Amino acid sequence: MLAVVCAIIGVATGFALRDSLIRQVDGQLVESAAKARREAPPPMPDGLPGPLDGPGFRPGTLLLIKRYDGGTNAGRLRSDTGDPTALSTDVMARAEDVPADGKPRTVWLGEELGDHRMIATTTRFGDKLVTGLPLDEVDSTVWRMGWIVGGVALAGLIAVSLAGALIVRRTLLPLERVAATASRVAELPLHEGEVALAERVPDEYADPDTEVGQVGLALNRMLGHVGSALEARHASETRVRQFVADASHELRTPLAAIRGYAELTRRTSDEVPAQIGHAMRRVESEAVRMTSLVEDLLLLARLDAGRPLARDPVDVSRLVVDTVSDARIAGPDHEWRLELPPDAVQVTGDADKLHQVLANLLSNARTHTPPGTTVTTSLSTVERGVRVSVSDDGPGIPAGRQAEVFERFSRGEVSRSRAAGSTGLGLSIVAAVVASHHGSVRLASRPGRTTFTVHLPR
Repeated sequence: MLAVVCAIIGVATGFALRDSLIRQVDGQLVESAAKARREAPPPMPDGLPGPLDGPGFRPGTLLLIKRYDGGTNAGRLRSDTGDPTALSTDVMARAEDVPADGKPRTVWLGEELGDHRMIATTTRFGDKLVTGLPLDEVDSTVWRMGWIVGGVALAGLIAVSLAGALIVRRTLLPLERVAATASRVAELPLHEGEVALAERVPDEYADPDTEVGQVGLALNRMLGHVGSALEARHASETRVRQFVADASHELRTPLAAIRGYAELTRRTSDEVPAQIGHAMRRVESEAVRMTSLVEDLLLLARLDAGRPLARDPVDVSRLVVDTVSDARIAGPDHEWRLELPPDAVQVTGDADKLHQVLANLLSNARTHTPPGTTVTTSLSTVERGVRVSVSDDGPGIPAGRQAEVFERFSRGEVSRSRAAGSTGLGLSIVAAVVASHHGSVRLASRPGRTTFTVHLPR
């Protein structure tokens, strides 16, 4: 904007200066024309004495007389030394075209003489008298002024740019601190667990008397509200987890008693009516299912509480073989394949929990695929870790449900899952156990190919 303003000022000043200088030239031109008109000689065939040859005009003055009776026209240009110089035919032709109305005009007289300010009048003898003054001094003055204004404007622009950059940076420094605080908050895992939201904009950048300070102050207030909400959420989650853990722990004893009495009734030697026997078998079956649910909830509660797992050497190769063997017995209508490296693979972790991870993945593949599906379990070593994948060629998982498969109580198909005894906790246990081993689990699914991949560090 400043550059545009400087350009406008420079152009306007140049035009104003040129107009002022031309008005001065016009004043001199009118005086020279009046003098030439007073001293113009009568028409004489043998020459042109008088003002055209006299020294009374400044250097550069052009005088031309065009005879009214068709006589010899004469034109002279007074040089810088004061000597008159005859005009060329082209220059005289251009000068003769100036109307004799007494008004100054700018006429271009060719490359050699350039622009001249010219005025044409009529002498008392009826001849046309043309008087002209050069504009080269005007042009040079305007150009010189233009270079001066341009240089000053450029220097001013550079100085203002440097000063403006420093001022803007200094002024926006609090805003940079606000943005840095917001960026650090954005990187915090606010979606789960206990979050200590201690990030705040420093007090010196939260001045309510400035616009940027008001932004910092508002951000601090917002962070305070968010921190309070996170603390309340964590407290509520903690109470829920504690309740689930306590309830799960307390339910184990009565469930064990129910299972024991149901089994005792089934094994008694006394004759039991068929209806009562069927009812007791159903009681025992549901008690077994509820016991499994309670154990899963208790495991998740312990993992949520951050209780450390065992850290022992685990032969993953043996673990994979055992779990696939168990899955083959549980699902004889599926085809089970196993891909193992030639050497045994070991990691450090909890063997029982890792066994449960593989068992849940294989059970998930068996439960949610039709008979005849091929399930392939592969084990391989990767850089700084171990990779275990369970793949099947079943119908796949709908794209809209893939993002929530590791959520608790998430089921692929409600009625079939309940019929199969699924609680919706299997994959959430997989994710929690793998995370407690500092690993990761990923899902890739499309019709005809579903793969769960577990990465564990060595």
